[in-house]
Amino acid sequence: RRQEQKKAAVVGEYGSMALLDYSSSAVKDAGNANVREDLKALFRAARPTVVYTHNLADKHDTHVAVTLRVVEALRELPEAERPARLLGCEVWRDLDWMADEDKVALDVAAHENLAAALLGVYDSQIAGGKRYDLATLGRRRAHATYHASHGLDETTQLNFAMDMTP
Repeated sequence: RRQEQKKAAVVGEYGSMALLDYSSSAVKDAGNANVREDLKALFRAARPTVVYTHNLADKHDTHVAVTLRVVEALRELPEAERPARLLGCEVWRDLDWMADEDKVALDVAAHENLAAALLGVYDSQIAGGKRYDLATLGRRRAHATYHASHGLDETTQLNFAMDMTP
């Protein structure tokens, strides 16, 4: 996974990448201040205006734990150092169940070839017989069509997020 993440950073031409190297159990441990402190240091260094993370309704405990550690770290920052927005994006659990006015629709169609390349980097996820690459792109296409039932498609790919800024 580590190599795949590094490869994704090269393919995606990321400006930076940090591998914190915590186990799932360490991230799930709310008493482990190290995870929170490392996240705060990253937020202070990067000064993002928007933070994209997992959402609070994600299917995987580790993803929810990551989200909780992110929220905790951001709450501990002085208000002036916090991002303007915190979005919990779809990963394992679809957010189509949310009311439209509560969802943040993210148009992700601009670089479909890059999305496909990035999803394809994660061989360890795909080789076991789970086609996350195809499913992710299929979900995005379905959202673009089904999101507005009485209007024409405005994009070819949408991803949803929940606004966790408050």
